[in-house]
Amino acid sequence: MRDLSHPIADGMQVYPGDPAVHIESALEFERDGAAVTRLELGSHTGTHVDAPAHTVAGGRTMQQVSLDELVGEALVLHVVGLGDGARYGLVELEAEGPLPERVPQIVVIDTGWAKHFGTSRALRHPALEAEAARELMRRGMRVLGVDTLSPDPTAAEGTTEFSVHAVVLGGDGLIVENLTGLDGLPARASVGIFPLRLGDDGAPVRAVAFDD
Repeated sequence: MRDLSHPIADGMQVYPGDPAVHIESALEFERDGAAVTRLELGSHTGTHVDAPAHTVAGGRTMQQVSLDELVGEALVLHVVGLGDGARYGLVELEAEGPLPERVPQIVVIDTGWAKHFGTSRALRHPALEAEAARELMRRGMRVLGVDTLSPDPTAAEGTTEFSVHAVVLGGDGLIVENLTGLDGLPARASVGIFPLRLGDDGAPVRAVAFDD
């Protein structure tokens, strides 16, 4: 089994404008007889899932998302050689071969950008073209996973451009952001994305790829 999630740590990188992550001891074993940690973080911390309610007024919340949607076969697309701020679409997604006419409900895109998580370069990640997201949805995708802060562009002050979010979340799909460990995964992999049981706009997840 391969872990596809970033660890949650005090002061870790978050999407610009999101709540900062604070982790500290609340109870100590020597003093209190038990150890308990206090957590302060946003619902979109680290590797996480976006529910439609994240950017769609009246959209489905995490309370309405079933685990069945987030577990199963995934199409893994490795897109290499992209530069800072690059846009990529169907041409780049098909660099290793044409996409099948019907894709699994989970599609994961590996840009290699996970290695920059926690640095300023993470903000300059490649971004998916909305038309490519629309085509993946037409072919059966319902969960889009990326190894970047967002499938849309990110600026240091955040962004108001959410065209891929509009396509995927607007189509009642889900987006998983900040995946890691995707390099070397085969084109078809069994994955599980397990969110905390929060009921609103999104939730941190533990994502894994299962051994065949």
